[in-house]
Amino acid sequence: MTSKFIDHTVPLIRAVVIHPERTGAGADDSPRLASERLEEASGLARALDLDVRAEEIVNLRRITPATLFGSGKVEELAALVRAAEAEAVVVDDDLTPVQQRNLENALDAKVIDRTGLILEIFGRRARTKEGRLQVELARLDYEKSRLVRTWTHLERQRGGSASMGGPGETQIELDRRMIADRIVKLKAELEDVRRTRGLHRTARRKVPFPTVALVGYTNAGKSTLFNRLTGSDVVAKDLLFATLDTTQRTIRLPQGRPAIVADTVGFISDLPHELVESFRATLEEVGEADLILHVRDIASPDSAAQARDVEAVLKQIPTPPGPNGDAKTRRILEVWNKTDLLDPETRESVLGQAERLRTQGKAVAVSAWTGQGIEPLRQTIADLIDDDPETELILDPSQGEALAWLYENGRVTGRETDAEGRTHVVVRLHPAALGRFERQFG
Repeated sequence: MTSKFIDHTVPLIRAVVIHPERTGAGADDSPRLASERLEEASGLARALDLDVRAEEIVNLRRITPATLFGSGKVEELAALVRAAEAEAVVVDDDLTPVQQRNLENALDAKVIDRTGLILEIFGRRARTKEGRLQVELARLDYEKSRLVRTWTHLERQRGGSASMGGPGETQIELDRRMIADRIVKLKAELEDVRRTRGLHRTARRKVPFPTVALVGYTNAGKSTLFNRLTGSDVVAKDLLFATLDTTQRTIRLPQGRPAIVADTVGFISDLPHELVESFRATLEEVGEADLILHVRDIASPDSAAQARDVEAVLKQIPTPPGPNGDAKTRRILEVWNKTDLLDPETRESVLGQAERLRTQGKAVAVSAWTGQGIEPLRQTIADLIDDDPETELILDPSQGEALAWLYENGRVTGRETDAEGRTHVVVRLHPAALGRFERQFG
């Protein structure tokens, strides 16, 4: 157990972070270390501006239905909360409404579980209207079963009319109905967002630039890599869930091929199912992408386990059908980020392994912070998405605008000028782009 006392000019909510380490029959099959899980939970708490005064790993051999922990451990935790003068307790696990209420009574402090903590962070970080809608839907879905705990006025009843008789509608029933009505409205608004995104994707197909989606565990460096690739200034901080809203930019790959790069929300282990469902419209951008860059913090001791967590979320994202109606092949390139944080010996080994995998189109090692490996990454992206057929075209000397269009919308792989001054161009073009070219310049 580690206690930390910190002075702040602006008072923060003092908190204790508890990670229940399940052992015995109910043991978690995750390979991640309990210390790493505790550190992550504390990071989530700090991302919510909580002043973490104490942290503890609690071995949990048997689950107590009423409080999760046994009575003796609850008493120990109550003493820890008093010693830390904590106002909140973060439990890095999912709690039932009853467990949450009973722990609050026993510990005399606000109790928040892992799902509630992540939802609260998302609620603070969402900036766009779509992001706020998605977070509100997830929160209401989470809170609808917790009305007994959340609101203190729920024991009241609204009197029935004299003609109807009976006890009337209880406040909790009214609140549940209000939440249900709000959920229906939010789902309808998000369905409109989903349709709008579908229209945008249809429009992009008419200007068929390939799309590249960045995914990864939160704080793996996606936004820093996005900025490095696109020259943008998306917020990139050493903070869990620093950015939520999807950002898209057009970039130029080697040989001039344009592509759209999308930075998406970070994933995390045990990502609340409410968020996966609510962010469906956003995550569909990942499913539609021609290439997925799976950004990994290769310097983290938990890198392999984090990768498995990301892969688990990716499996929940549907893949649209291919052009022939069959399942679209999902192409994933791992980007091993933060190589600058490795010790020299480990870095040399990682770079050698990544170079062997890069030739197979499987992995590239980079440091988004220093820029090392970015150019090989750009070339690998171009190689993986450049599967459009080659077309040879002959342009008259007066067709300079057509030549510029080919450079803008395709990848010119060969160019020669004959004795008559005509330009012979070999270009890779999407069939739809070739059709547009022929209609515009044919």
